[in-house]
Amino acid sequence: MPRHTSQSDHANPKPKRKSPPYPFILEALAPLHPEVRPMFSGYAVYLGDKIVCMLRDSIKSPEDNGLWLVFADIFETSDDPSALRHEFPSIRPIKLLQDKIKHWLILPADNPNFESESLEACDLLLAHNPRLGRIPESRKARR
Repeated sequence: MPRHTSQSDHANPKPKRKSPPYPFILEALAPLHPEVRPMFSGYAVYLGDKIVCMLRDSIKSPEDNGLWLVFADIFETSDDPSALRHEFPSIRPIKLLQDKIKHWLILPADNPNFESESLEACDLLLAHNPRLGRIPESRKARR
């Protein structure tokens, strides 16, 4: 049954969701057919069942805008996050997460090398690097 609209619905339409920021990242990942979904204040990027990153460009907490990388379970146990500084000099914890979720790290958008570091992260994803991505509990439950 169609929803009836009132006069006020037309006067105050819902704002259209804007497209994900940093389109060059999604273009680089296009061969993997990423699924992009709104999540919190950004856009989650999934490759199959794995969440691999989030694209964030928000007015609130702009210091956490950029590419949020999601690391695998093996990363937490076998690698030292400081070792990533060699590959990604700007990588750091996400301030909004208050050090509670350690397997998410950010390549900040305000870094002058943001685009090149982001594309390097995309290269790792294209190569199916096992350090990146994890299956969220919500997707594990669907299996």
